[in-house]
Amino acid sequence: MNRGSQERCPSRVRIRNMANTSTPAGGPAPPLRAWLPVVALGWLVPGGGHFLLHRRGRGALISLSVLTMFVLGLMMRGPMFQPQTGDLLTTIIYTGGFIGDLCSGILYLLAVWLGYAQPDVAGHVHDYGAKFLVAAGLLNVLAMTDAYEIAVGKKD
Repeated sequence: MNRGSQERCPSRVRIRNMANTSTPAGGPAPPLRAWLPVVALGWLVPGGGHFLLHRRGRGALISLSVLTMFVLGLMMRGPMFQPQTGDLLTTIIYTGGFIGDLCSGILYLLAVWLGYAQPDVAGHVHDYGAKFLVAAGLLNVLAMTDAYEIAVGKKD
């Protein structure tokens, strides 16, 4: 098909080059005071960054989602990950799980301070509980990223 036939066909979809529409990577970084309180509060209290940005609906939805996942993980008696050393796979799994748990913010801190220490035992329910606890933290990381993008003006 030659170029002339492409121009005559009105039903053909044109694809825009997205590489040319992005902002330059070397642009000025947003000031810390614009995003640091939002991200810090978003980590400590799930959805707190959105509440600080007056996005109450989104903040409530995030708070409810993270809290529900965390409580379900506790109800399934999922163990909290602790960093362990050993072979490479063990180190990656346990350290990554610990970071995921820690990203739940005050929920993780309260559970540990109040003495929640479920031993890692065999069983499907306990394993799913551990995954729910980590997933709550990872969902909070997504919420913090969203709050950051709203705070610096990259997103509405």
